[in-house]
Amino acid sequence: MNPTRVTVLTAALLLAAGGAVAGVAHAQPEPSPTPAPSTHDPSAAAPGPAPEEAPESEAPAAPKTTIDADGTYQVGVDIVPGTYSSAGPITDGVCYWKRSSNGELVDNALTKKPQVVQIKADDTTFTTNDCQSWQLTNAAPPPQPGPQDLLGQLGSFIGSGILSGPPPS
Repeated sequence: MNPTRVTVLTAALLLAAGGAVAGVAHAQPEPSPTPAPSTHDPSAAAPGPAPEEAPESEAPAAPKTTIDADGTYQVGVDIVPGTYSSAGPITDGVCYWKRSSNGELVDNALTKKPQVVQIKADDTTFTTNDCQSWQLTNAAPPPQPGPQDLLGQLGSFIGSGILSGPPPS
């Protein structure tokens, strides 16, 4: 082989090899693997898929049939209308409840006795304070005394002499 030709071939091989080496030298290195979380670090997240986000609330909660805390409840939204009963006040307390319609007082009571209340569909709110839980019973509410009932009771007191004459000695 001709020495010039060998020199040219050698030069060509070196040039080609140098380009290949240069290409490797300029290539991006592989990223190093992410280290596993330390078992001593309780705040480190466990590997795996990201937790799914909670879905948006699908529908509002249905109105309840039990009222177990003090507060004001919207009829038809928070509670269903109907007849509710309570065993009365919490220990050594006085039970207060109020029915309202469009901001106007419909009925209320302040008592130490068990209660039965008819919450009507046209009531807008029901308020309770210091009462035991109210349960929807839908039983007929007890009859309310009419004016003649009160006059009859008053008449019986007058007839017995309780409201007339000086106090007994």
